[in-house]
Amino acid sequence: MRRIAPSAVVVMLFALLVPGVPAVAEVPRAAPLVTGWTPPLSTRGRYVVDANGHRFRLKSGNWHGASGTWNGSGDPGADANQHAGENSNRMPLGLDRAPIAEIVAGFAELGLNSVRLQFSNEMIHDSTPVPAAAVAANPGLAGKTPLEVYDVVVRQLTDAGFAVILNNHTNTTRWCCGLDGNERWNASQSTETWENDWLFMVNRYKDNPRVVGADLYNEVRRDLLDDPNWGLGDQHDWFAASQHLGDRILTEANPNLLIVVEGINWTGIPADGLPHDRPTLTPARYLSHTLVASDKLVYSAHFYDYTGPRHSGATGTGETHDPRYRDLSPEELISELNRQAFFVTGEKGHFTAPLWISEFGIGRDETGTLQRAWWEHFVDQLIRTDADFAYWPLVGWHNLSGPDNGWALLAWDVNGKRIGLYDGDDWRASAWTRLMNAPSKTGQVAPATVWKMLSPDHGDFVESLRMRAAGDWDNGARKAACPDGLRLVGLSHTGNRGFCRSGGPAGSGSYDVVHDESHVSEDWASGYTKYQCAAGSFAIGYSVRGARVSSVVCAGTSSLGSAGRTVWFDRGDNRGGGGGDFANGNYKGQCADDEYVAGVAFTTRVGSSGTPDALYCRKLVQ
Repeated sequence: MRRIAPSAVVVMLFALLVPGVPAVAEVPRAAPLVTGWTPPLSTRGRYVVDANGHRFRLKSGNWHGASGTWNGSGDPGADANQHAGENSNRMPLGLDRAPIAEIVAGFAELGLNSVRLQFSNEMIHDSTPVPAAAVAANPGLAGKTPLEVYDVVVRQLTDAGFAVILNNHTNTTRWCCGLDGNERWNASQSTETWENDWLFMVNRYKDNPRVVGADLYNEVRRDLLDDPNWGLGDQHDWFAASQHLGDRILTEANPNLLIVVEGINWTGIPADGLPHDRPTLTPARYLSHTLVASDKLVYSAHFYDYTGPRHSGATGTGETHDPRYRDLSPEELISELNRQAFFVTGEKGHFTAPLWISEFGIGRDETGTLQRAWWEHFVDQLIRTDADFAYWPLVGWHNLSGPDNGWALLAWDVNGKRIGLYDGDDWRASAWTRLMNAPSKTGQVAPATVWKMLSPDHGDFVESLRMRAAGDWDNGARKAACPDGLRLVGLSHTGNRGFCRSGGPAGSGSYDVVHDESHVSEDWASGYTKYQCAAGSFAIGYSVRGARVSSVVCAGTSSLGSAGRTVWFDRGDNRGGGGGDFANGNYKGQCADDEYVAGVAFTTRVGSSGTPDALYCRKLVQ
């Protein structure tokens, strides 16, 4: 890796990036430190791509602090916690010790192109001016509110060319992650407040195209009494909450943002003999997100050596005897990582998405053999899988005497001297250099086949913008519709699940809600009620009342084949295409990849539930 001399960058950027400091006429305006990408970002299969379709691997770090608490001691170096979170003055860390330009230049020196920037909901509403001592190295920030400081940091990162992903880390401004009222998005506030705060933040940076993503909440986990879940439809349902907010952000605030959803961090009580687990993204294998924009979802997960697949990371009281990740052999570690998270990039299905390991890290003072080996093995996994990543944390304090935060890649002492990854003998540097220089997918990414689930399990699941604009097209029924550009290819016999696929006709803007047999052209399911799309149209959605089919929604097009076949799935699975299990535990019917759903058959006899029993599948072309 070629190092950038921090002093040279600071000379160029200081006048540009630090408010309150007059510009020096003889210093030219600095070019961005990160170049070669064009916003907005989206996804193609397992990759993040820029506006030109070129792969943009998120090589990120976490600049934490804006979700942390005020420093009551007056000594920002007093915190010896490995994450240095409790004394951050509700603003990104390090502003008392180094100019923003120097910090940002350090990120470029590390080879990063993006930053995960934490905030708390409490920070958004805090009108208390920051004390001058907290921004001593950036005097132009004195007197601003924490949110105004956050504004400046966002602008200066993006002016330097970095992509910024906003991360709602906590409800209240305190260090994560104990039993502290920040276990869930609605642990110490309402879901409505959480959503409204997100819409406020997204709108605040809407005109900055390099603000590219919304990381919805950090490390959702159990509180004292209750676990989060993935799909139960209650107030602890992280799948439903993230799905709903993701759609709101894309439809009401900024359609260009990536929506980042982290898996569930912890369930159960971490004690021997009691159920406990780290689900991470495993539930997504059978229930994955489908947003109104099918190319905006990114999944994320966190991994540290001292935690484990069933180990909370606790020491002393509450510690279990389950293995930590550092206790696993390289082969066992790979298997666990793939099971918990990396399957979303390694397999093709409705769950396929870019995987952003948005937190991983280790201390520069670590001497443990197992810990150091874990670091090397985990870097190997990131290289092997070509995954996106964000190191935790980027910025820390260095104490001239006594303990300090040894996890940061960049740290400053009270005199403003930097102790960075490449400033001395840091054992982590070789693996970091290996990660940054490893071969990786670059250039144009070909469009990928997209499969998406429809899950009207507890209410409407309409992911089509045109059908949302159509209003309530089947009052009283639970409605589901594929994202625009995808077609319906499968249904489950029970459970109301649907399956969508890309490819084939795009369809015109017209649609037809079919709730009778007026378009049935032949008796393709004798003795059953059949809802069939009109000639020249294909299914994009449906509605149900209880388990009974209520309607089929069809989109018009100009050219479709008419040769058809009946696919029965009332007594077992009958799937003709790929995409994974979209209705785990239920019988499923699915048309082949070169077919479209032209009709759905179900029974209406007395005593029947009216569940779908057969699909009428027709060839896309004659």
